[in-house]
Amino acid sequence: MQVPFLDLKAQYRAIADEVEISVRGVLESTAFAGGPFVERFEEEFARFCDCRYSVGVGNGTDALWFSLLALGVGAGDEVITVPNTFIATAEAISFCGARPVFVDVNETNFTMDPNLLEMAITQRTKAVIPVHLFGQTADMDPILKIARKNNLFVIEDACQAHGARYGDKPAGSMGNTGCFSFYPGKNLGAYGEAGAIVTNDEVLANSMKMLRDHGQSKKYHHGRIGWNGRMDGIQGAILSVKLRYLKQANDARRRNAALYSELLKDIEEIVLPQEMEYASHVYHLYVVRVRDRDRLMKFLAEQGIGYGIHYPVPVHLQEAYSFLGLSEGAFPVAERCAKEIVSLPMFPELTGDQIHFVADSIRSFYRGR
Repeated sequence: MQVPFLDLKAQYRAIADEVEISVRGVLESTAFAGGPFVERFEEEFARFCDCRYSVGVGNGTDALWFSLLALGVGAGDEVITVPNTFIATAEAISFCGARPVFVDVNETNFTMDPNLLEMAITQRTKAVIPVHLFGQTADMDPILKIARKNNLFVIEDACQAHGARYGDKPAGSMGNTGCFSFYPGKNLGAYGEAGAIVTNDEVLANSMKMLRDHGQSKKYHHGRIGWNGRMDGIQGAILSVKLRYLKQANDARRRNAALYSELLKDIEEIVLPQEMEYASHVYHLYVVRVRDRDRLMKFLAEQGIGYGIHYPVPVHLQEAYSFLGLSEGAFPVAERCAKEIVSLPMFPELTGDQIHFVADSIRSFYRGR
């Protein structure tokens, strides 16, 4: 049996007719860059996130960057985040002229350890970016409390957390802004690149709308230096269709995760993902920690089972950030996790038979050692 890590074709086939109708509407109206289809999606996504405003942008990196710029983060500032994230989180900080400062993560859920946050704050600290990783939110209450105490902005990197909740609060709704990527493999994925920012602050929303459109307040009137970061009309139309199915898809991911956990729970060599008591996990990824990872991955490949590592090299150890002068041992939890984690196949259309095959294969691997 072949089990792909991700199957975007299965997802497309289920909604193909609706998607094609929505794209035809964009083609017939020629509303290709921004426009009414993006505006409709912005309204729908703001409601979904329980926020007043949503700003559609070109990708998740734009969402982070424009958030920082709109909040006035710039040269000489520091922004605190975590090292076990996709590099875009740090890139957005760097492209503001600011300096990323890292804190280590909680070993149970791989998100920012609030107990370490305050020690990283200096007079230069301007903002904090907690990363909601793999589909589960960071522990936001203590992070927000520390941020308020120190007059810091909070930007939620929710690029892997579409529909996740912290208690009764949707991911993205708790900080000054929440940033989302709609890269095709995400829980809510476009058919290309797209992203969005959500906020309850009208001034921030208007500022980010200007930043995505070359700093324009109206056509050819540029109030500030901006960028070309608009969402395409076709992506807005597609995302409106897919948003209607997001809760259903997330529920399927949760069922798949529960089956994995039941089938793998008695294998002592595996540490399973944990849903924190404050969280509703949407399992963008189903990430386990294992012994003999390289041998296991080789074995999975031989069985026709897809897998991934998210992420094999923490940001502080990437060559691009060598100028920070951080070496191995700086963030031991993130580094240890990076050496042990592996992502198993996870998507809403994954079947019970496929999950059983993956679990049986892993069981046979460890039984044969």
